[in-house]
Amino acid sequence: MEQGEARTAGTSAVAATTMKHARAKASHEAPLIEVKDITKVYGEGESMVHALRGVSLSISHGEFVAIMGPSGSGKSTFMHLLGCLDRPTSGSYRLAGQEVSGLTRDELAAIRSKQIGFVFQSFNLLARTSALENVELPMLYAGVAQKTRDERARALLKQVGLGERMDHRPNELSGGQQQRVAIARALANGAPFLMADEPTGNLDSASSVEIMTLFRHLNRDNGITVIVVTHAPDVASWSDRMVTFRDGLIISDHPSGEASQ
Repeated sequence: MEQGEARTAGTSAVAATTMKHARAKASHEAPLIEVKDITKVYGEGESMVHALRGVSLSISHGEFVAIMGPSGSGKSTFMHLLGCLDRPTSGSYRLAGQEVSGLTRDELAAIRSKQIGFVFQSFNLLARTSALENVELPMLYAGVAQKTRDERARALLKQVGLGERMDHRPNELSGGQQQRVAIARALANGAPFLMADEPTGNLDSASSVEIMTLFRHLNRDNGITVIVVTHAPDVASWSDRMVTFRDGLIISDHPSGEASQ
């Protein structure tokens, strides 16, 4: 990616200062995500697979974190646990101060609907509905009034640069535009953090830069915590922190090169 074309030195300096202050503030707050000794085992007997082998990690409010690792490293399993899509075999997971590792499926669904925004590689948009209707969908499920849904969905689509494309269906939008709709939808219920699973996997280089620029904007200007799961170093470089998995363990956790610019 030609990342230099997407950012100026002045913007980087301001952003770095902003993140410095945000981290100083976050250091005095409880972590948004606090995982301790998480394990995940699939199967039994000879078919048993230890996907996670005792993982501990804290992520503060306002961080931009990339979770990396090859296929089979445990990063996807970890993403499912962080996103409350699954429960650990053992260990503790506190989200915004609440222990969620032992919640029922219905309780986890309630957590997902209010506290986590998901962005996927395949966009997952409803094909026969407009961009506006796709963004309204989570609010519809949450029982938000129609007028409020409409106003918020329009504001979010404008925020992601699609103010002129609200009535278009997914097949009338480019891949990058579809992913912008998906990001707006993920923001619809005001979740404190976004979790993106290979969000640029179906995009060309130019569209990938646009999407990662948008994530950075949401993180630095709006204070939204962003967690990107990726195998691509160029995507991870947009983050401020890289966490790498291998064989069900975290093998490194350090600031990205981009964070020092």
